[in-house]
Amino acid sequence: MNALLRCSKQVLQHGSRSFASSPHPDRKVALLGAAGGIGQPLGLLLKISPYVSHLSLYDIAGTPGVATDISHINSKALCKGYTQDGIAEALKGADLVIIPAGVPRKPGMTRDDLFKINANIVKTLITACAQHCPGAMINMISNPVNSTVPIAAEILKAAGVYDKKKLFGVTTLDVVRAKTFYAEKKGLNVADVDVPVVGGHAGATILPLFSQASPHAQLSDEETDQLTKRTQDGGTEVVAAKAGKGSATLSMAYAGALFADSCLRGLNGDSNVFDYSYVESDITDVPFFSSRVDLGPEGVEKVHSLPGGLSSYEQDALKKCMPELASSIQKGIDFAKAG
Repeated sequence: MNALLRCSKQVLQHGSRSFASSPHPDRKVALLGAAGGIGQPLGLLLKISPYVSHLSLYDIAGTPGVATDISHINSKALCKGYTQDGIAEALKGADLVIIPAGVPRKPGMTRDDLFKINANIVKTLITACAQHCPGAMINMISNPVNSTVPIAAEILKAAGVYDKKKLFGVTTLDVVRAKTFYAEKKGLNVADVDVPVVGGHAGATILPLFSQASPHAQLSDEETDQLTKRTQDGGTEVVAAKAGKGSATLSMAYAGALFADSCLRGLNGDSNVFDYSYVESDITDVPFFSSRVDLGPEGVEKVHSLPGGLSSYEQDALKKCMPELASSIQKGIDFAKAG
């Protein structure tokens, strides 16, 4: 995860540095929704990643300008923009596809409202992935992730190219927020903090496990509840703060870049690569769940079970969130199967 940050620092400090001699394998990343609020800053961060050699930016409009702008950055990735007619070329040969496409949240809008719009967008893009880069890892950012990942799985199954080890719902922002809020509350160096976050990626399905946080700091029941709810409502907090003029685009782009970095490191065979992600698993009673996953050249190498020693608060929250998570998953499956 820190490679992206190191690379960013190097670019800023050494403007003339060339990445042409990077030891990392060539990797093509396709970003679908690259001209949007998340896509533009995420494209910037991918451009300066040492793990990306070819960056393909796709959106229905605006991408040639975004691609030209980003391409002027003196990092190794070759960057090209594509609009609607170019999606096949944009995806061809991609090792990793990242999908932040769709409408953003607005004040008063729930993730269920988003479903009605974004489900069709995801269906179209995943169908294209199945056709043009069936072996690629897919990072799903488009909300509601609890439903869009099952939609993607069903579309890929119908095309005969589904690999559960290569489809990921990006929940990294929940982890980023939990770490930040916990460190602020207890006066810790956030760089040293780890907080597991499991469940899903919407409201009460987001479950930060502060009892498992490191370094350990004692939290009162009130602090635990406050931190949990702030993590769960982080997106709403940003939407309200932006007064209807945007959603959590910048922090989501950062989180998306971190998770992409983890996927690419795993793909390259780096050792001890793990992250948290919403994937198909059998560790709970629902078919998709976010937990710690080990990453390797074929995608998910291991899905970790829930840690032992959960607090009674966390056990209760986990039990309460499961019906909502199951309903969201089934909603995505039903949409995909309805054609």
